[in-house]
Amino acid sequence: MHNGAMKHTAARLVRHALESIGAEFTFGIPGVHNIELYDELKTSKTIRPVLVTHEAGAAFMADAVSRVGDTIGVLAIVPAAGITHAMSGIVEAYLVGVPMMVISGGIRTDMQQKFQLHDVDQHALLKPLTKATYRIERYEDAIPTIYQAYRTATEGEPGPVFVELPANLQLLTGEVDGMPDFTGGDNRPPISPDLVGKAAQLLADASNPGIFVGWGARHVTDDIVRIAEHLGAPVATTLQGLAAFPGDHPLHTGMSFGQAAVPAAENAFKDCDAMLAVGTRFAEISTGSYGAVPPEKLVHIDINPDTLNANYPAKVAIAGDARDAVPALANAICEHGEPRDHSSVLLQIANDKAVYRKEWLAHDSGDRVNPCRLFDALRQKLDDESILIADDGNHTFLTAELMPVHAGGSFFSPTDFNCMGYCVPASIGAKLSAPEKQVVGIVGDGAFLMTGLESVTAVANGLGLVWLVFNDGELAQIAQAQEIPYQRTTCTEIGRLDYEAFAKSTGCSYVAIDNDDAIEAGIESAFQHAADNKPVIVNVRIDYSKKTRFTSGVVKTNLERFDTKTKLRMVGRALYRKVFGAKE
Repeated sequence: MHNGAMKHTAARLVRHALESIGAEFTFGIPGVHNIELYDELKTSKTIRPVLVTHEAGAAFMADAVSRVGDTIGVLAIVPAAGITHAMSGIVEAYLVGVPMMVISGGIRTDMQQKFQLHDVDQHALLKPLTKATYRIERYEDAIPTIYQAYRTATEGEPGPVFVELPANLQLLTGEVDGMPDFTGGDNRPPISPDLVGKAAQLLADASNPGIFVGWGARHVTDDIVRIAEHLGAPVATTLQGLAAFPGDHPLHTGMSFGQAAVPAAENAFKDCDAMLAVGTRFAEISTGSYGAVPPEKLVHIDINPDTLNANYPAKVAIAGDARDAVPALANAICEHGEPRDHSSVLLQIANDKAVYRKEWLAHDSGDRVNPCRLFDALRQKLDDESILIADDGNHTFLTAELMPVHAGGSFFSPTDFNCMGYCVPASIGAKLSAPEKQVVGIVGDGAFLMTGLESVTAVANGLGLVWLVFNDGELAQIAQAQEIPYQRTTCTEIGRLDYEAFAKSTGCSYVAIDNDDAIEAGIESAFQHAADNKPVIVNVRIDYSKKTRFTSGVVKTNLERFDTKTKLRMVGRALYRKVFGAKE
């Protein structure tokens, strides 16, 4: 706390506020409208400003920092172009529920001239995509605004906030009465004991209860395990929820629970008559295009009340933080008699997983890399606390189906916004936030082309992380979605990139895994390079010829949704093209 009246630039005041809330990094590019802020960040002993190649990368890095560490990811960017570049990462955080603070410069407010550089209404752009936007207009408001923005970003369902700092307030000084330190508080609303009791009774009375967890359950993994083991309930997850329940637990079934899920999940939930859902919105990807429908007896816990009863009605809906609701529910459930014998459930799950894995291992990948064999080798190399980040694409669902995630909070991927290009920069943010952990990115070749240049940022910061680039020369997820109904693909073949030359040009190490025989040596070599604090680009000639259950299931679900006339037209067209050939 700095007491007494004094004169400071707003840049100095914002620096103090960021230090006080515990920010460890800023991500962005300096420009005319924020150079004073960057000059202040240079003198900070606790904040490390990180230069990026593109503001979209900055936003994805900040997103990962918020997910991995105990601090909030912060952007320090120029107005207008910096904002529009960063918007994809901002919206990804908004739709997933990740806290982020976006600070940009702003046009001068002490000039009357019109058409200043970067003069756009940033608040109009960002208001629907953030929890709140702020403009600092007085020196005395600088510190309180940052503190309020931080509270808004982190309380309730987290999300991004935007703060505009006009250039003139950064450059000039104004008098403020002290520089107060941040004082936090816990404003989580209490959980209703009556609702918890009703939920416990409903689940305890069920014959075949099941559990479905999302990203919001990642802090209560142990309590979810307690509930699952007491009820003998199989556990399915959302894509983000792979971070919320250990993949090596015998009650873990996989992502989702309908016909777009792996057999272990689909079979375990066929007769489910009551479900506990925690930290999930029942969104499109997590439900396999809404093909996974929960039973009528649904207990739904989520921090955002707007998600409750939105897609599916709940018998018991509890709006609150999972960190409060789930332990209370676990205690209440464990009071309902002895734990159930769930040996038959365990046997079924284990058998289904073994059969599915055997099916993948038996698939002939020719001279390319079998995904299951690759993930088996990677799993053996990683410790339980390692961080795994997947981009958006076919590789995402291969990872979800074939790569068990052992520890809570250690996996994430773009989902509801579904933005390609997330993995490379997010891996950088994760490694900066947790330098002691192994960080591995799974990224398709199309997604790598979008943000792969952030590898320059990884090299500049001496980050030993591994990117497995699944290279097939095609936008595989879309190509498969086209091929099934259309029997042909359009606009999915991507341009060729010499990955070895690219790695050399950016200062990364390079490893090639061309076939199954090269997997073990390639994985070992990659991690040796990473141990020397060098980022590694691993060119994996992946075999995408076998479709994931997710892809096949989603296509089937959407086809079933069409009316008979449309269904017959699409099936007839596909059969005709399959028999007579599809014109290029």
